[in-house]
Amino acid sequence: MKFTISWLKDHLDTSATVDEIAYALTDLGLEVEGITNPAARLADFTLGHVTHAEPHPDADRLRVCKVATGEGELQIICGAPNAREGITVVVAKPGVYVPGIDTTIGVGKIRGIESYGMMCSEREMELSDEHDGIIELPSGEVGERYIDWLAVNDPAKVDPVIEIAITPNRPDALGVRGIARDLAARGLGKLKDAPTAHVEGQFPCPINVTIDEDTATNGCEVFAGRLIRGVTNGPSPQWLQDRLRAIGLRPRSALVDITNFFTFDRNRPLHVFDAAKVSGDLRVHRAKGGETLIGLDEKEYTFSAGQVVISDDNGIESIGGIMGGLATGCTSETTDVFLEAAVWDNVQIASTGRALKINSDARYRNERGIDPAFNMEAVDLAAQMIMDLCGGTPSNLIKAGKVPDVRRAYKLIPAKVQSLVGMDIPESEQRQTLTALGFRLDGDLASVPSWRPDVLGEADLVEEVARVASMTKLEGRPLPRTQAGVPAPILSPAQKREQIARRTAASLGYNECVTYSFIDHASATLFGGGDDATMLANPISSEMSHMRPALLPGLLQAAARNQARGISDMGLFEVGHAFHGGEPGEQHLQVAGILMGRTGPKDVHGSSRAVDLYDVKADAEAILSAIGAPAKVQILRGAREWWHPGRHGMICLGPKKVLGVFGELHPKVLRAMGIKGTAMAFTLWPAEIPLPRNATTNRGAAQMNALQAVERDFAFVVDADVEALTLVNAAAGADKALIEDVRVFDEFIGGSLGEGRKSLAITVRLQPTEATLKDTDIEAVSAKIVDKVAKATGGTLRG
Repeated sequence: MKFTISWLKDHLDTSATVDEIAYALTDLGLEVEGITNPAARLADFTLGHVTHAEPHPDADRLRVCKVATGEGELQIICGAPNAREGITVVVAKPGVYVPGIDTTIGVGKIRGIESYGMMCSEREMELSDEHDGIIELPSGEVGERYIDWLAVNDPAKVDPVIEIAITPNRPDALGVRGIARDLAARGLGKLKDAPTAHVEGQFPCPINVTIDEDTATNGCEVFAGRLIRGVTNGPSPQWLQDRLRAIGLRPRSALVDITNFFTFDRNRPLHVFDAAKVSGDLRVHRAKGGETLIGLDEKEYTFSAGQVVISDDNGIESIGGIMGGLATGCTSETTDVFLEAAVWDNVQIASTGRALKINSDARYRNERGIDPAFNMEAVDLAAQMIMDLCGGTPSNLIKAGKVPDVRRAYKLIPAKVQSLVGMDIPESEQRQTLTALGFRLDGDLASVPSWRPDVLGEADLVEEVARVASMTKLEGRPLPRTQAGVPAPILSPAQKREQIARRTAASLGYNECVTYSFIDHASATLFGGGDDATMLANPISSEMSHMRPALLPGLLQAAARNQARGISDMGLFEVGHAFHGGEPGEQHLQVAGILMGRTGPKDVHGSSRAVDLYDVKADAEAILSAIGAPAKVQILRGAREWWHPGRHGMICLGPKKVLGVFGELHPKVLRAMGIKGTAMAFTLWPAEIPLPRNATTNRGAAQMNALQAVERDFAFVVDADVEALTLVNAAAGADKALIEDVRVFDEFIGGSLGEGRKSLAITVRLQPTEATLKDTDIEAVSAKIVDKVAKATGGTLRG
């Protein structure tokens, strides 16, 4: 949003400097992005008087001029057609930077004759596009600064321009009056009374307007306008042209410039139809789909079903609230004009503008919200300006629909400023601030002005008071202690587990990644996702079309990028949510990690080796132990298809209670993800770990057993297809209280065992807790182990 200081002063009676205004705007939340001050750019240009001019002896189009300046007479060679004796000009002496040609003037020779400066045109000084000749001034003292002459004779050319950034919640600041209102509330001046107009119609309007029933809801609330006959659509007056040029708009004609003026002055987009080109009445409706329109930008647009448009008997003539059509646009031949002002649904404006890829000033304002209560007044104000600048006779006002009722009020609670913001502002000052911003106070109720759609509650009233008072006045104060002793824990058990898992993984040497929750369809499909339930309706890109079903795809993509840059040894982890559905709550917390490459750099001792599944198993168990998983778990097979079928394990508390999975990822998955070599990984589900029965903030005492442990070895002959895991789980289940650990230490195939048989040897560690084990106790447990293994595997104790 750009505006000039003189434009601001149309609404604000102020003597504040540009710097004071800029500081106040940023402090009020209207951040100043830039200030263009022509006075600073033109400070070195001075006035001169051409005392003599003669043709250049070696160039027909050049003239050698003698120019009187404040530092004496200078010889300047000029090629402008109006360079002649007796005129007052603007001079750039040697050393002066000319912005329009991006050049610093020096002393030079032109066709053998020296030139000591330059006489400038308006385009060379970036004052306008005029470059047919040098500037001729009607008056002025030799040596006077050009900016001083402009300040008296043409102040618009040295009017500073301020550009501010507007957040989506402040549509009122898209008009100069809204900006002036904020500055007046801050105390930088007094808000002037808004101009008013009352236009009496002189004849019935020949053009009627209707809004289709299905469009009145979430389409167009109200559509108003009037016909003005006998206008003369010539150039707009100089003050209006200067104002529009200053903010980057090109003046076109009086009728178009008037609508642009109200767009920026009052945040009120308007549109004018050439009434002679309108056939019949106007109708606001939704497009059926497939219709086309040539817009005012001379581009063709094709409409989709449901987009709101304005049609006459010939078809669509305008895109509602976004852009008019070229066929009914105003030209220099226009004599009758239909002026229109409407209130549109901001959501449909945004969706239509996005679909058609139109970025107009009207769309920008209508989709953020305009003042609906100003709609009818805007028609009168614009009609009055049209008649003042173009002449004409107005018709009666016509209207379809009704102005939406946006009245609402919230209770002003002065103490909330202290409790929510921490600022001590007297109630009288709070009420004064809200009144200055346009709120109407009735007791403790504050009625919200119609131009502030962002104020939707009591907290918003506090925000208005605080930002006008300036948040820079907020002082840090320690909160008083409300209770004695150690405060209760703030984090929930799940949050605590997440924190501990993150720290533990980092301490194990993994680097944390934070990846997007969105992945491409192919990657999601590899890891059990990619269905319609997790597909995004409006993805950022085709590579982010689905919610991730697991954390591993993002980690593998990060690993692939590192491999492409020559990094082969890495450990990456992430703690975050994966999604098994598209509804709220259909997500779960995961802790995932990948390990690739070697355990360390190559060395002469050969201590470096490739990482294997036992490395990730140890890391997964360390993280589970840190977040409170039981020490005794089972390792089972049967994980999902992205794990290597023979090189993985599920960490379980039972067949249906899976705490995590570790192992090698399937080679097909790695190839699809662009990974070179193998990759070990783990995925843990902290929510599956049972919470302790007795919640405590203290860590329990270490359990140190003074009784001696006993180890016994067993060798079983089983079929060759029996998995060692089945045998280990069977042995461990023989006496869960006494058996602490079971490990395989030998495998033998062949020899006297025969075809299709093998021998598996295990070590069972028995740890008593109440009394030292006797031989009878050991023999009893051994018998249970043999029996359990025999039932589970069909194996026999090897002799």
